[in-house]
Amino acid sequence: MSEKNRGDGNRSARERLQQQRERDKAREKQRRVLIVSAAVVGVLGLAAVVGVIAASGDKDGGSDKAGPVVAPAGSIEGDKPAIPTGRTDAPSTLAIWEDFRCPACAQFENVMRDTIHELEASGALKAEYHLATLIDGNMGGSGSLRAANAAACAQDAGKFTAYHDTLYTNQPQETDDAFGNNAKLIELSAKVPGLDTPAFRSCVNDGTHDGWVAKSNEAFQNGGFRGTPSVLLNGESIFPTKGDEQISPENLKKWVAEANKGKKAGTASPSAG
Repeated sequence: MSEKNRGDGNRSARERLQQQRERDKAREKQRRVLIVSAAVVGVLGLAAVVGVIAASGDKDGGSDKAGPVVAPAGSIEGDKPAIPTGRTDAPSTLAIWEDFRCPACAQFENVMRDTIHELEASGALKAEYHLATLIDGNMGGSGSLRAANAAACAQDAGKFTAYHDTLYTNQPQETDDAFGNNAKLIELSAKVPGLDTPAFRSCVNDGTHDGWVAKSNEAFQNGGFRGTPSVLLNGESIFPTKGDEQISPENLKKWVAEANKGKKAGTASPSAG
């Protein structure tokens, strides 16, 4: 074989090897994408199961003797109390019924949080958070109620969203009633700039919004929901599925876009918190 032919052969071999490596990389990337996608679906599917189990075991939600109803600043009143976030004139509404002790709720939040915030920032979506205390009734303790009251206190300070997210990213095990300790809730407030104030501490320690949380939990109990989280887009349940489609960040964006077709994005000042 001539030197030229030998050189051409070596180059061809190297090119084939490089092409094979590129194909292997592409297959590995696709495999990882599929694994991540399956994990998201699995997490949210598990969340649905856990929520159903929690709801079936709830008794009184730990909300008895909660005192007078003192609504947090800017909250939605009526028979379904809620804390609103996002632009007030956004064309679509996401209603989320949740419990700060509920592991299924934390799983939902960890997967969907960034997408919800993104849709809110664009004016496409506003959210309404309905706070429930079913894990207290199911597992005992008072962490659901205490955390919900603290979140309502954060709403008074205009910092609900940041504190809401902090509670879920620092959620204890379901059987650990750490949120039942007001000192723990105040400690976590230090992670939200400007929230740890005498007014916030007093609100948390006094249980200022316990009665309002109890009213919200009563609405949950009377709402016919299967468990937490229960998530509705413009009144239609989308958790864990909408029709035959599994909830995911991509699908939520698609569903909101479909619901908002021909409608203007919200431009009003975001809701408090």
